[in-house]
This record gives sequence, C-alpha cells and structure tokens, in this order.
Amino acid sequence: MGLEEHGSSEMDLPLGSKNKYKRMDHEDNGFDEDYDSQQHLRQLERSRTTRKYVFACSVFASLNSVLLGYDVGVMSGAIIFIQEDLKITEVQQEVLVGILSIMSLIGSLAGGKTSDAIGRKWTMGLAAIVFQTGAAVMTFAPNFAILMIGRILAGIGIGFGVMIAPVYIAEISPTIERGSLTSFPEIFINLGILLGYVSNYAFKGFSAHTSWRIMLAVGILPSVFIAFALCIIPESPRWLIVQNRMDEAKEVLSKVNDRESEVEERLKEIQLAAGVNDGETYSVWRDLMHPSPALKRMMITGFGIQCFQQITGIDATVYYSPEIFLAAGVTDKSKVLAATVAVGVTKTAFILTAILLIDKVGRKPLLYVSTIGMTICLFSIGAGLSFFGEGNLTIALSILAVCGNVAFFSIGIGPVCWVLSSEIYPLRIRAQASGIGAMGDRVCSGVVAMSFLSVSRAITIGGTFFIFSALAALSVVFVYISQPETKGKSLEQIELLFQDSYALQGREVQLGDVEHLVPKA
Repeated sequence: MGLEEHGSSEMDLPLGSKNKYKRMDHEDNGFDEDYDSQQHLRQLERSRTTRKYVFACSVFASLNSVLLGYDVGVMSGAIIFIQEDLKITEVQQEVLVGILSIMSLIGSLAGGKTSDAIGRKWTMGLAAIVFQTGAAVMTFAPNFAILMIGRILAGIGIGFGVMIAPVYIAEISPTIERGSLTSFPEIFINLGILLGYVSNYAFKGFSAHTSWRIMLAVGILPSVFIAFALCIIPESPRWLIVQNRMDEAKEVLSKVNDRESEVEERLKEIQLAAGVNDGETYSVWRDLMHPSPALKRMMITGFGIQCFQQITGIDATVYYSPEIFLAAGVTDKSKVLAATVAVGVTKTAFILTAILLIDKVGRKPLLYVSTIGMTICLFSIGAGLSFFGEGNLTIALSILAVCGNVAFFSIGIGPVCWVLSSEIYPLRIRAQASGIGAMGDRVCSGVVAMSFLSVSRAITIGGTFFIFSALAALSVVFVYISQPETKGKSLEQIELLFQDSYALQGREVQLGDVEHLVPKA
C-alpha cells in the first residue's frame, strides 16, 4: 500500500513540477551540447593553427634548396658567358659544372654527423653560410682557379642542405601530411631552377664579363630569408629526445600535433624508437657498416632510389638543355634561353601537382608514372636528335620531350626520392643514413654532369639519351622490386615494415601485405 501511495503521490505531482524537471534536464542537455560544440571549435582552431605552424616550418626549412636549384638553373646559361669570358676549354666546362655535385657529397657525409651533434636546425644555418661564401667567391672570381674554389665551397654547402631539410621536415610533420610536406625541398629546388633560368634570360644583355657574375651574385640573396627562418623554426623534437631534452621536445610536439592527448603518446613512441631508455652506448657507424637484414633493405631502397634519380639524366637535361636545343637546330641564343625558361616553368608546375597527390595516391604509383614517362621522353629525345636531323620537327619534338621528361621527373622520382629517404630509416641512424643516400645522389649527379659533353661527342647527344632511357627503364624494375608504400604510416611504423623477411619480393613490399605487422596509429 505504501508503494501504491508513493506511486500515487509521484503521479500526482503538479504538472508544473514535472515540467520543471523536464526543463532542467533539457537545459542540461543544451549545456552539454554547447560545451561539446565549443570543444569541437577549439579543436578545429588548434588543428588549423598546428597545420599553419608545420607548413611554415617546412617552407623555412626548404629555403636552402632554392640555392641548389638556382645554381643548377643559372649555370646552364652562365656557362655560355663564362666560356666566352674566361676562355675555358670543354673539359674545364664539364669540371666546373660537375664539381658542385661531387663536392656536395662531402657536405652530405658530414651533414649527418653534424646534425646529430648540433641539431637539424643549425645544420641548415651552417649550410647557408658555406654556400653563400662560395657564391661570393664565384661572383668576384678573376680566373678559372678562383671560380673553382667558390664552386667547391658552394657544393659543400649544398651537400649539407639537401640531406638535412627532408630529415627535419619528416621529423616534425604529422603522419597524414608527411609526404607532401617532405616534398617541399624539391619544390624549392624547382623554384630555384626556374629563377636561375629567368636570371639567365634577364641578364643576357650585359657583356660576357659582367652578365655571368650578376647571375651568380643573385644567388646570395636567399641568405637573408634563411637567417630569418632560423629565428622562427624550432629544433626537431626527435633530435631533442635523443639529446634527452624532454621538456623542449614535448613543447615542440605540442605545437605540431592536433591533440594534446597525442603528445605523450608520440613522446613515448619516439623514445622507444630512439632507444633513449635502453642505457646502451649506441654506435651509428657500427650498424651502418654491419647492417641487420632489415637495415640492409632500407639502405638498398634509400640509396638505390637516390642513385636512379640522377643516373636517368635529369641534371644533364637541366644543365645542358641549351646544348640539346642547339643540336636540334635552335641557333638564336635568346631563343635557346627562352626555351630553357619553358623547361623551368614545366618542372615547377608538375612538382606542385606531385605535392597534391603524394599523400592521396601514395609514393609507389607516382614512382611508376614518373619512371615510365621518363623512359618514353628520354627515348624520344634520342630518337629526334638521331633520326630526324636539324629542323622544325626536331626542335618541336626536343622541346616537348625535354619538358615532358622534367614533368615526369617532378611528379614522381624527384620529390618521392627525398620523401622515402627521410622516412624509412630508424631514428637513431636517420640523419647519417640519409647523408649516405644524398652522397649517392650527388656522386651520380656529378658523374653525369662531368661526362655528358665528352660522352655526347663520342656517341652523339642522341645516343647519350638512349642510354638515359635504358637506365630509366631499369628504374621501373627497381621500383617494382624494392620500394614499399609508406603512405599514412608514422616513421616508427615504417621501421616495422622493413622487419618483414620478404620485404624485397615485389608484391610483398605493398603496405597492405604486411598490415598485420604494423600497429594502428
């Protein structure tokens, strides 16, 4: 009965009283919804801020790459005026062009150790200082010997820059955007090449003695922006963790991660990968000289793709595009330089396309498109110069094929090469292993640049491009056999991918085939 009375009294509550409780409940739900909405807005704002910050850091870190691109682009035209002014021989011309790439291997090798010692950030600053010193020496060089000294210094500076920028960007980037952000140095290389071509065209009207000096002097200007950049960007959080500077690393991670909850998780993950807590003395070079099977696969992948990037002749195409167009029948110097500007515009436009695609379609599909397309274009250059002789058809085919070659290069192997080299190695050896890969890239670049004219004289320019075409076809096979798909995986998860004992068996390198080995992000 009491229960009935209790139930009755509950049912007899005034309507207003029941509505009161309902309204309070409704108001509580409204409060929760407002709170969730505010939390969501704050999260979106943090995400936008984080992306802007990482984007800015990636841009600033890539500024050194403008120096390499500018030097490559400007030298293609400046060498014409240097030859006229200093009366250098064809062999001296080859050495002058190629020595920059050969000497940059010193910077690449030293860059890994240097960046481990003083940090990624200040290694970029050192690269800029050394390059700018070399550019100044070249600008005021009275003879070939002094010009070579400046060229050597510039090469060492470039070696530092090309290996450290992708490593730094990979170490601060969110997993989902790492591919596109790590491609930024390649964008800036292409921008530098385009600026070099434009500089050639803009200053061609001066005397031979003056024009090439102005062209080279313009390369000093980026130092102002690089000095500003060093005041803005943070140090790599992964390097800070290796140095046991946990508070600073956590502060940087909080700036480059969307959610605060991810910071501790990423901190622990990087600590584990770095071996900070294992208490052992770790020898980088011991592992590099006696690699484990997994590390050996990483080194084959990274070093191989770096070499194929250059032995397929991209530097020959860029450095000696005026020679190609002259061989095709373009006789006017202004038209030759204008055609090289078209090459630079094409190269820059397609690298931007690659940035949009690399984190959507993946690394490996872009490599396939790139290497197959380059094979066809390089063969077309060889065929046009070998079988059609000088004339309008050969000119049109050569310009189209050269532009096509740099386009396919820029959409795939150009940027993807640096992305893979910066993301596949374990943290503790990443900088120095990337330096070895960059060394292979620079040596191959130097060999191609220093031998192109001599080989062309021996077997014709067309015959040389047939060789490049065959090497590009070989690179397609290499991509199929050795390159994994790393899209969408953290740096630490990619390391697990190479632990698979059959990672080099064509189909097994696909990321989906070893998904079961990789923990979810």
